[in-house]
This record gives sequence, C-alpha cells and structure tokens, in this order.
Amino acid sequence: MTITRTFLASFTVSLISLASISTQAQDLTHKAPPQNHPIAIIGATIHTISGDNYSNSFVTFDQGIITAVGQDNSADSFKPAPGMQIIKASGLHVYPGLIGAITGTGLIEIAAVRSTRDRDEVGQFTPEVRASVAINPDSTVIPVTRSAGILTVGVIPTGGTIPGRASIIRMDGWTTEDLAIKPDAGLVINWPSVRPVHDWWMNRTESEQKKQIKERLAKINTFFDAAELYALARKADPATPIDIRYQSMLNILPGADSQNPVFINANDIDQITSAVTWAIGRKLQPVIVGGRDAPQAATLLIEHDVPVIITGTHRFPKRADSPYDEAFTLPLRLQNAGIRWCLASGERTAHERGLRHSAATAAAYGLDPALALKSITLWAAQILNIDETLGSIEPGKAATLIVTTGNPLQITTHINHALIDGKYIDLSNKQTKLNEKYRERYRQLNMLPDNN
Repeated sequence: MTITRTFLASFTVSLISLASISTQAQDLTHKAPPQNHPIAIIGATIHTISGDNYSNSFVTFDQGIITAVGQDNSADSFKPAPGMQIIKASGLHVYPGLIGAITGTGLIEIAAVRSTRDRDEVGQFTPEVRASVAINPDSTVIPVTRSAGILTVGVIPTGGTIPGRASIIRMDGWTTEDLAIKPDAGLVINWPSVRPVHDWWMNRTESEQKKQIKERLAKINTFFDAAELYALARKADPATPIDIRYQSMLNILPGADSQNPVFINANDIDQITSAVTWAIGRKLQPVIVGGRDAPQAATLLIEHDVPVIITGTHRFPKRADSPYDEAFTLPLRLQNAGIRWCLASGERTAHERGLRHSAATAAAYGLDPALALKSITLWAAQILNIDETLGSIEPGKAATLIVTTGNPLQITTHINHALIDGKYIDLSNKQTKLNEKYRERYRQLNMLPDNN
C-alpha cells in the first residue's frame, strides 16, 4: 500500500511537472495579421542579394508581394501611393529574410524532456512522415530564431534510414498550415557508413562489417525498387490499392511532374561517393547534407550538379591531425572547387539563431562576405527550390524582409524590423520579455538611468 501511494504521488508530481514545462514552453505572442495595405520602407540601403545594393533607396510591397525596388538616392523623390504606410529607415539596411536550410525547429522544444521531442519516427523506412504536421506553431524557439533575422527554415525529421520528408516553413502562423510554405520539400535519407571501422571499440570483424554494409544498402535498393514498381502499377491501373509509404515517394522518383530532391545525410568521402552514384543511377535529384569531405568529391559533384548543404562551421576537425580550421574553411573550399552549396547552422534546435554567426565564421576564414550572405539567403532558397518567391529582394517575390542596423554577419547588428509575406512581425521573445521584467525591478529601485 505504501509503495502504491508513493508511486501515485510521484506520478502526480511528474504530471504536474510536465504540465508546467508544457505551459512554460509556449510562445504567447500574437501572430501577425495579413498585410491589408501597401507599405514602403524608404531611406535605407537595399541589399537585393541577387543584384546591386542601392543606398538611400526604397522597397514597396502590397498583399505580401514586393512591387518595386528603387535605385540609388531614389528615396529623395519617392511619392507614396494613397493609403501607403511608410517605414522610415534612414541609415538602416534592408535584406531578404535569412533562411535556415536544415533545422529541427518546432519539432524539439526541450531536448531533455522526451515529451517535447517529436523529430524521430519509429521504424527504419517511414517516407510517409511529413515534418510540417508535427511542428508546434507555439514553440518558443520560433520567436527566438526569427528575432535573429531567420524568417524561413527547412525542417527535417531524423531517425531511421528514411525518416520522412522535409518541409519548408515561414516563422509565423497560428497553425501548421499557416506555417507551411512547402509541406513536402523532398525525401530525407540517412546514408549508412560504407567503410569498415577499425577503432578499439569496434567488436565486429571487417568481413562482418562489410556484410552489414551490403545488407543496409540492399535494403535501400529493395525499398526503392518496390516504390518504382508501385508507381508503375498505379500508372497502369489507378484502381491499384494505395500504399501510403510508396505513394509519398512518387514525387521524388524519375518521371514525376515536378521531381523533388532527396536530401542525403553524408559526410565521409566514401558515403558521399556511394550516395551520389546511387542517386544518379536511379535518376534522382540528390542534395548532400553535411558534406564534410565534399571537396574531395568535387569532380563527381560538379559533373552531376549535386549541391551541398553544409551543417555548420562551428565544428571540430575530423581527425586529430586535421587543420584546426577545417570546418571554418569548408565553405571557402567548396566555393573554390566550384560546387554549389549553402549553409545551415548545424546547431541544436534552440540555437538556430546562430546561423548568421556560422556564416560570419566562414567570412572570417577567407570567404567573400557577400557570398557568405548568399549562402543563407539566395543559395539556400535555390537548393530548397523556393527561390521563385524567397532569397532575394526583387519585384514579384515575397515581402519577407529584415531591417537591420548593419551587416547581419556582424555580431553587433540588431534586427529592428521583420516582415514575413508583408506581415509586420513581433520580434519579442522569452529573452526580451525577461529582460524587460528584470529591468523594471531595478527601475522601481531607481537603479537605472532615466533613459533605460
């Protein structure tokens, strides 16, 4: 009886704790209403990313779409349309919203609490899983991340060999449908290691490892063979029963009306070579995620125009005898090799806000700063296949913009304003609210200057 009471008491406390965590892990800010009148940002330096920069210029947008971009000094003669809202930004800078290409945003809230982690699916082959439906629109990670200027992210599931499909989301919305820009952006594959391990901790022989590698690759091929047979069966007879696993793969297979890419996690040269050769052989459209050894596979990657999403520059070297700056210079080495690439932060979910600092590290180690900015805007949009609407400031594209005090790569730069599809975004978050709270304490004690 005592044991039962003790268990019940502990269970009740656990439920209360989880409820408390759940409550504290909610974004309580209001979502932005749709743009319902034309807006102009004037007097700023406009950084188009895809073309020139224009000083003392303007950008106008209506119903979420950019309508015009001025030239140098065009702000002096700008005449607003009737009913247009003016955002005066003299001395400030306008950039397209930054893009985090590979993240877990909205799928993980508190890494130490299992109930708030929804990034892994049970099973090795679950292509029917789509990241966007599991995202928490009220995640506190979202406002923290967008306050750093990151307004669009790719969200990917993890876990098994084929954990599901990536989704592209905007960083503001009431529901998962509001967030979704591209619910199905491509299939994710975790490519198995193809090289036997000889480290001290390995308890299997080389022949045993090679056998296991062969079996893992065979399972991937068998799964794709089945998907292709299913596609042929459905094409020949639409009455063929639907299998949701294979149905979800139809748009990544050759012959699809708009073929989506396969995002293949691979870092070692053996993995990259194996994965690209396999994907090209099946007439898929591979994107390498990670790509630590990608410069060594430059010939193969360039020949088949396979892009790489680098998962962060803040990494340790691969080996003890590798250069200390191996990860810092990876963007530069890919650029010099002629490989298409973009940059993701590679950080744990709560730290996606560090994306621009990862790009700044690449710039500090030789990469042209303008290219570092492209890697987290236009190039990311191109690799994610969303560049028709995002990644640069051009008429006809989405008015997803940030207004800053300087270059986003500078740690001292502040994001003053953010707009997503023309919607004015609240840049407050849990940290800014706590800052206000505790400043108020010292203000009440007359321990702060009047202007603070």
